[in-house]
Amino acid sequence: MIQQLSIEDFLTHSKEHLTLDVRSEGEFNYGRLPHATNLPLFNNEERKIVGIAYKQQGKNEAVLLGLDIVGKKMADFIRFVQPLIKDNRIFVHCWRGGMRSGSMAWLLNLFGYEVFVLTGGYKSYRHHVLALLAKKFPYIVLGGRTGSGKTDILNELKNLGEQIIDLEALANHKGSAFGGLGQLQQPSTEHFENLMAEELKYFDESKTVWIEDESRTIGKVFLDINFWNHLRLSPLFIINLPVAIRLKKLVGDYGKFSDEELKTSFGNIVRRLGNEQWKNAIAALEEKNIELAAKIALHYYDKAYDKGIAMKETKKIFRFPFEEDNVHSMANTLIAEANRKYGN
Repeated sequence: MIQQLSIEDFLTHSKEHLTLDVRSEGEFNYGRLPHATNLPLFNNEERKIVGIAYKQQGKNEAVLLGLDIVGKKMADFIRFVQPLIKDNRIFVHCWRGGMRSGSMAWLLNLFGYEVFVLTGGYKSYRHHVLALLAKKFPYIVLGGRTGSGKTDILNELKNLGEQIIDLEALANHKGSAFGGLGQLQQPSTEHFENLMAEELKYFDESKTVWIEDESRTIGKVFLDINFWNHLRLSPLFIINLPVAIRLKKLVGDYGKFSDEELKTSFGNIVRRLGNEQWKNAIAALEEKNIELAAKIALHYYDKAYDKGIAMKETKKIFRFPFEEDNVHSMANTLIAEANRKYGN
């Protein structure tokens, strides 16, 4: 049996089952359903060849060429599926829910599997993602100068039962010139959006969502414009920690990287840092004085952050001075204030 499912039903029912994305590996790597497995009907080169045939010779010749390509691989498709399937159900999609998913569904059904096809394909999923990102959740943006430990506080908020989105974790980047150090390769902006939507779809829309203050770009990925517009006008809770504590955290976070890695990162901000300060930072690294190099970077980032705060569009800016780096205490203070102000 082959059934067509809407995007809502497909996502609801496919989560615990084998979900096949039959687009090419290039399409899949650019953006995908987070729980999908790639089984390309055509690989990158084959898809290109069939596409050229369609444009130059017409649909029928392209279909015949596609059949020649797929016919040799049908048994391998079944062999791929057999060790992965948990029960007799398989969920399948392609780009628009057309011939590729239809062909794979026919083959799997012929072998005896119950197959569910996503109506509208991955394209319908992208509409679903963008609609989620455009929703106006009750965001509270967590701000603070570099070294304030915002990510640690976010994680503690999560431990205390709050809804959070860790944008830097999803983007594989910490948002600064040093943010790529020790990180995995960044996803495409499209897949970053998919990962964000995967978080949002489980949230209670009546309760606060905590999120770190970021620019619209995090490394090489961009925040969706509708999502970004919501954040720009959301309440901003700013953590204020003493410089000595922030400096210690920076040394702990970045002191583990090599001099060459840190020099490269300083090179990314040489124009904004100024040639003299850049030279001082490089000299400090060569002398193994990580604390001095961090102090130079901190001075630059503090000025940049303060300038950014002055340009914020939101009128709801609240500052929270703390003298100790106690994430549990800080998180509880933020929750209590959010409850007092916004009744969560």
